[in-house]
Amino acid sequence: MCRNITTLRGLEPPATAEEIEAAAAQFVRKVTGVASTAAPASREPCEAAAAEIAVIVTRLLDDLPARRQPPATVPPLRRPEVQARIAARSSSATA
Repeated sequence: MCRNITTLRGLEPPATAEEIEAAAAQFVRKVTGVASTAAPASREPCEAAAAEIAVIVTRLLDDLPARRQPPATVPPLRRPEVQARIAARSSSATA
């Protein structure tokens, strides 16, 4: 179902809280069909669900044994082009 959620287990260095939170938010968007949490009625429940999922995923990643091989793809938040987009977005928001 969520083909574009990146595998976070076995990353070196390990998945960051930001990467886990992004994957949790993406999962919530996918299963709910809520693409934007601009409306207050959907923001709170979606953010609460994503926070709970992030806690569960963090615990799960901590509890699983180490992977024998790293994931085949690089998580989006580690890709230079994504980092550049995030930096450009933050600099234009503060300007």
